[in-house]
Amino acid sequence: MDICSCGMAQISSSNGFKQRSSPSLSAPRAKDVDKEEALQMEAEALAKMQKERGVAGSKQTFHSLSSPRQKAQTHNKQDHDLMVFPEADAKSMEDKLSTIDIEKLTHAELEKLLLDDNFESSKVPTLPASPVLSPSVSSQFYLGPTGQRRQWTPGIPAPVTCTLPPIYTSASYTKQTGVFQNGFHPSMSSYPPREPIYLGLPRQSQYISYPLAATTPFHPHGSLPFYSPVLTPEMAKVFDKIASTSEFLRNGKSSTDLEMTSIKSAVSNLPAAESCGDVSKFDWLDLDPLSKPKVDTLETLNKAEGDGERPSGMTAEDPWDAVLLEEKLLLNCHLERKVNGKSSGATVTRSQSLNMRTTQLAKLQGQTSQKDNGTTGTLTENVLLQAIEGQNQELSAFSEAVTKLRTKFPYTDQQTNPGFVLSPIMLQRNISGESASIKVSIEIEEFQQPVTFTCDVSSPVELIIMQALCWVHDDLNEVDIGSYILKVCGQEEVLQNKHCIGSHEYIQSCRKWDTDISLQLLTRSAMCSDLARTEDDDRTPVHLTKHLHKVEKPFREPIIRSSIEELLEVYHKQVNIALKNENQHKAVDHVIKTVRKICSTLDCVETPAITESVKKLRRAVNLPRIKNAEVSLKCGDDNSKSPSGSLRPEHPLKVSIDQLTRAVEALLQLHTNSCSSSAAISPEESKSTKEAWTATEHLQFTIFAAHGISSGWVSNYEKYYLICSLTHNGKDLFKPVQSKKVGTYKNFFYLIKWDELIIFPIQISQLPLESVLRLTLFGILNQSSGSSPDSNKQRKGPENLGQVSLPLFDFRRLLTSGTKLLQLWTTSHPHHVSGMTSKKGNMERIVLQIDFPSHTFDIEYKIPQAAKTTVHYSVETLEKPLRERLLAILSKDSTIGLSKEDKEFLWEKRHYCHSHPNSLPKILVSAPHWDWASLPEIYSLLQRWPPLSPLAALELLDSKFADQEIRNTAVNWIETLSDDELTDFLPQFVQALKYETYLDSALVKFLLARALGSIRIAHYLYWLLKDTLYDTKFGVRYEQILGAFLSVCGKRLREELEKQTRLVQLFGMVAERVKQMSGSARQAALQNGMERVQLFFLKNKCRLPLNPSLVAKELNIKACSFFSSNAVPLKVALINADPLGEEINVMFKVGEDLRQDMLALQMIKIMDKIWLQEGLDLRMVIFKCLSTGKDRGMVELVPASDTLRKIQVEYGVTGSFKDKPLAEWLRKYNPTEEEYEKASENFIYSCAGCCVATYVLGICDRHNDNIMLRNTGHMFHIDFGKFLGHAQMFGSFKRDRAPFVLTSDMAYVINGGEKPTIRFQLFVDLCCQAYNLIRKHASLFLNLLSLMLSSGLPELSGVQDLKYVQDALQPQTTDAEATIFFTRLIESSLGSVATKFNFFIHNLAQLRFSGLPSNDEPILSFSAKTYSLKQDGRIKQVSVFTYQKRYNPDKHYIYVVRVLREGQVEPTFVFRTFDEFQELHNKLGILFPLWKLPGFPNKMVLGRTHIKDVAAKRKVELNSYIQSLMNSSPEVAECDLVYTFFHPLLRDDKVEGIDGIARPADTSPSSPTSGKVGGEVKLSISYRNSTLFVMVMHIKDLVTEDGADPNPYVKTYLLPDMHKTSKRKTKISRKTRNPTFNEMLVYSGYSMETLKQRELQLSVLSAESLRENFFLGGITLPLKDFNLSKETVNWYRLTAVPYL
Repeated sequence: MDICSCGMAQISSSNGFKQRSSPSLSAPRAKDVDKEEALQMEAEALAKMQKERGVAGSKQTFHSLSSPRQKAQTHNKQDHDLMVFPEADAKSMEDKLSTIDIEKLTHAELEKLLLDDNFESSKVPTLPASPVLSPSVSSQFYLGPTGQRRQWTPGIPAPVTCTLPPIYTSASYTKQTGVFQNGFHPSMSSYPPREPIYLGLPRQSQYISYPLAATTPFHPHGSLPFYSPVLTPEMAKVFDKIASTSEFLRNGKSSTDLEMTSIKSAVSNLPAAESCGDVSKFDWLDLDPLSKPKVDTLETLNKAEGDGERPSGMTAEDPWDAVLLEEKLLLNCHLERKVNGKSSGATVTRSQSLNMRTTQLAKLQGQTSQKDNGTTGTLTENVLLQAIEGQNQELSAFSEAVTKLRTKFPYTDQQTNPGFVLSPIMLQRNISGESASIKVSIEIEEFQQPVTFTCDVSSPVELIIMQALCWVHDDLNEVDIGSYILKVCGQEEVLQNKHCIGSHEYIQSCRKWDTDISLQLLTRSAMCSDLARTEDDDRTPVHLTKHLHKVEKPFREPIIRSSIEELLEVYHKQVNIALKNENQHKAVDHVIKTVRKICSTLDCVETPAITESVKKLRRAVNLPRIKNAEVSLKCGDDNSKSPSGSLRPEHPLKVSIDQLTRAVEALLQLHTNSCSSSAAISPEESKSTKEAWTATEHLQFTIFAAHGISSGWVSNYEKYYLICSLTHNGKDLFKPVQSKKVGTYKNFFYLIKWDELIIFPIQISQLPLESVLRLTLFGILNQSSGSSPDSNKQRKGPENLGQVSLPLFDFRRLLTSGTKLLQLWTTSHPHHVSGMTSKKGNMERIVLQIDFPSHTFDIEYKIPQAAKTTVHYSVETLEKPLRERLLAILSKDSTIGLSKEDKEFLWEKRHYCHSHPNSLPKILVSAPHWDWASLPEIYSLLQRWPPLSPLAALELLDSKFADQEIRNTAVNWIETLSDDELTDFLPQFVQALKYETYLDSALVKFLLARALGSIRIAHYLYWLLKDTLYDTKFGVRYEQILGAFLSVCGKRLREELEKQTRLVQLFGMVAERVKQMSGSARQAALQNGMERVQLFFLKNKCRLPLNPSLVAKELNIKACSFFSSNAVPLKVALINADPLGEEINVMFKVGEDLRQDMLALQMIKIMDKIWLQEGLDLRMVIFKCLSTGKDRGMVELVPASDTLRKIQVEYGVTGSFKDKPLAEWLRKYNPTEEEYEKASENFIYSCAGCCVATYVLGICDRHNDNIMLRNTGHMFHIDFGKFLGHAQMFGSFKRDRAPFVLTSDMAYVINGGEKPTIRFQLFVDLCCQAYNLIRKHASLFLNLLSLMLSSGLPELSGVQDLKYVQDALQPQTTDAEATIFFTRLIESSLGSVATKFNFFIHNLAQLRFSGLPSNDEPILSFSAKTYSLKQDGRIKQVSVFTYQKRYNPDKHYIYVVRVLREGQVEPTFVFRTFDEFQELHNKLGILFPLWKLPGFPNKMVLGRTHIKDVAAKRKVELNSYIQSLMNSSPEVAECDLVYTFFHPLLRDDKVEGIDGIARPADTSPSSPTSGKVGGEVKLSISYRNSTLFVMVMHIKDLVTEDGADPNPYVKTYLLPDMHKTSKRKTKISRKTRNPTFNEMLVYSGYSMETLKQRELQLSVLSAESLRENFFLGGITLPLKDFNLSKETVNWYRLTAVPYL
């Protein structure tokens, strides 16, 4: 029980309003009572307690403050405590003393006994039976003469104090003997502590502290009430330090009386009676920070850091300098604290004395059973490593859940703990036929040569093992087949015995690259199982922070406990000096400076109580002194003699210091409770509860201030405001509320002070359980400031400075209350005002102080039961219009784009959708409300819904579904996902953790469970979690999950991951160094850096982060190099630890965010798996990429491959405009015809896959340096820095103007030459088939990308980016329509000059092109050579003379340019197209980027381009352009590029003057002439919705009489057709015998019966410009022969049939 006396003020730390210093109120004097009266009072109090069963804590008060000027009105609860007199219990004490065995007492206990004042006066102290206080309540809590609780007070106890509510229930703090109603007995602990409790006894030597006994000696100086401690365990640990650094623990003997009177210190923490008391009770404190030797600490640190030893006598002259000295060392030392005190860990002990006491603590802890809210488990060795932020209840519950989870995966289970990596499985349709065979080579220990044989790909691995064992054993009946495994040579991974050999990714990779399949036969016992968990791992308690010290943390380290302790020591010393020093101004100034440093350490949080106390203290210094310090200090002795007598007037300085001390403690308390998401409130506190659905109050809170504002912000921003929003399911519940705009205030530090009450327009009863309060801080730029980094930019609108979120209901489903300090992390925060420098790359934080109302009851959210409704209807029972509308909505691939009307309709018809299970996400996202009253219907729907497939259930983990029940159900459905499939989607699962409201969630446990069962999952989960630590909003949450993972994964795996982390750090340092260097210094930096990395490998073998199966033993330094691109990535060559393996080559990059590359490659890999599962092998090259930290990562290098640029520039800088480079390069590496055909086939298939993948993902910035070709013909893309349509810009135009990269040199390889062949039709078919397969899985890709929206990728940040992919997949089209669509994309890409031009630009840039190439290398695509002024003569005049229409190859206009040169009488005429003019302009922009060139006419026109009006307009514009160009600077007007453009070409000379216009024949033929007939046509015929669809796909092998390539097109009729109204025709395909059309010819309004009576006549003709079109073949198809209810696709031979 926490029973407060009358007159004592109490202010709740979880108050909904600001903390204020309470007014000075005089507490009534305690009356003198005799023994009988006291016993009667005790009996009355006991009876009252039995009546009021269930009241466990003091009632919290509710303060209402309307303005910052108004002081807090305090209320208290008057009551009496139980009392026991020592005289009555003397005999029992003596009996207890007689039971003490002195020989068995520890050294510390014996010292305490001998130096006890009560012992000297024949009063027996009770030695500990068991600790009964809350965890870590320390020696700074002590009992006064009457059993009253005291605090650390300077001087005399304050007349008025400011109490904080109890954090643990009173059962933990009971003082008296007897049994209470709740079953608590003083001899047992209801809440055993994590650490022993040490209380200092007054009037004893000031150096004694020992565990509090079940009963406490009670001194008869008055009936003062006893106050239960209200410290949290974390705060108490802070105060432990004060006692541990006392004089006694330093030298083992008491200080002199002179010392005791010269330096008096006290602890003023919580309420105390208005009594001078005995000052001697405080004498045990020794607070001088300089009086402790620092030799141990400094030597330990120096050894740990390897910096050499410092002089042992090193001290600082100023106390704060001493603190800073240690703090500086601490920031560089993150060693784990050991219990034996050998190393200090996260905090550094200041003397050996603390280490001595730590050992005693460890002994005592070993005797104490550890329980924490029902959690059982032994205490870890990190007893003292509970920093101020300590574990709160949510973390404790999570730790318990993780412990329970681990028990399901015992180390003895070989299935989940094999200790090695299993080779991944990928099931696929066997394209080569069921009988496809492979050649397998198996290494067997008994044989010098490997055993080689052929087997079927569908053979189980066990069968392969049996075949191999036949070579070793004669009788297999005596052999345990299951004890053997097949290991992959060169990798530490094992094939899975239960699967067929062909399903392993390793085997599929060997078949793709046509390499040998090399395996090794081993017994399970011989296989290296170095990553298995052990018995010790299963016994080691789960600790969420223990293993994080070796993980690089991007956030600033939490407050170091020792720095707080040391500052408190300095504070007490300064207080004592101030109370006894005549020169008070200087002493008080030191006190205030120390308080400032304490606030600075606590995130620069300065409460109003501290501000007011400091002001009061400064005023008090100027008042006349009433009495000297010594009189004040002796006041306690007088009071002990006459406890009821009147007190002398107190000194104002002492009163002010008391108030300041209480304010400091209140800040510590506030910071402790707010340092994590949920305050550590005792679960046993019997506070009444109220169900949330009955609470009609509006949600409200007070925004008080933002602390820790830097001076940089002050100069850059004029005003600040907060946007307060309440979100659920990723959406605002109502319009966000904006706070007022305020500037900064300056007290100790800069702060933004709003002090504004925010009332949301929503009742608590309407709040969903997962409601999240989101506060976004904005800064309005100071327009007059020029120091801002963006001061040169045009300033528009406020800047978003950061965001912080808080769930309104905590993990116990209680509504949040009291003051909260919310940490808002920001990367735009300048150096911290306290001067504490953080690690490189670390974030900084400011602290928002938010005050929620505090009630006398808890508001609890109780989850309702599902409604008992079983309504199901068939969709067929709906009327046709409603049914069609419903099916149209259900057919959508995603919830993106669902209109409000669609959602309302879908929710209304939800009971008709059970036959469409995948519609569940759409229905749930359509639910109109998620408040308590709406949940039963939603839960009923969920419980009765058919299970979703794992990939469909993935959508329910998105931000749109915050409800815990829905997410738990989704995880249950996802459980069926295999480990190998889960690995593919792991990044999305890790991102989905952000959308979990609470730490202990089904998804977290699911991922941890899978990591316990699979080393591959554990490996990638570690790196993904580590990479997400840099998330400013969720980094702390990920840190907790990573801590849990490291705690259960096992020591061996943990050490392996630590080695990998160290290796990555080393590579990062080398890469940074190489990048900083230039020229030849780079090679030297690389050499030196790699030699340092080699030292790492002298001690370690290490698995690669890219792949846990690859183990490296050393570097091949000679083969290491760097690439010359902007990022200067390293090429790292590693020697395989497996002697049968090949060298490992990887690239390490710094300065680039590889997460986007990871995502793009993941999507491409999933696409490839979809294709393979559907039987389509596009020979895709899938390489691994991993982000290992902020802007750094590792990429797998594909062997035997080159960039297209490197291949093309072998043919000159204009190699990108030539057709043969790729084909000739492939022929160089594949000299035989068979090899070249295989390489060409690989190219066709892989090119098709790349075209589809890059188009769907909108991958941009495609140039010939990020497209690569393997010498086996496999093409692949690298460097995915631009995707989802975010194109690279070049000046003002888009560099990526083609849908995807498909150039003429690629088409040359595909066709096998310059002319189109049937191979190009294969390429088109592959593209369209692959595209349609991806479209079937559109919802999967949209869900995967949607889950990554919060990942922080700049190009995947909103729905508009998802919309790009959705639009690219053409969701509402049929497969036939999609085929036509993609065929047009192929034509557009192949005809794009922009792509080649883009390649050309990149060639120029990469070759550091300056000036123009030599004459033999043309710089214009239409000119064979380069010409100059010197060669052709200076141009005097130039103008666009006229324009002409041309018909070959297509109708177009050409512009006639008149050129007159010096020395020429007659002008020359050159003929140039508009596109050629554009090429000139673009290349001039490349050569002269800094020159202002004349504006070029816009190429885009509305309507048709090739018409006379457009040509006439362009003639004028082009003429103006040329005049401006020739009148510009001579450097531009006379450059070789311009003169090459105006140089006459061969085609110009062939034109017969300017009137030589080729015109078509005056009379077009009435019908085409008949030519030679041959070839086949591929058609797709289908019928739906009264419409006949005829898709003309391909024609092959056309023949002509003269052997020339025709210009074919197709014409169709539906016969009979007397008036030729059914005529349809395709576009013309130019100069090809194998055209691809993929065009749909549509006949609408025909019934099925009508069509059965018709014939489809198809004719193929060649379009000729100067003569009649001629017939190439045709076919007549009676439609009655077709089953029009389904699509028919077939080839038909062309014949010489009659045609219209």
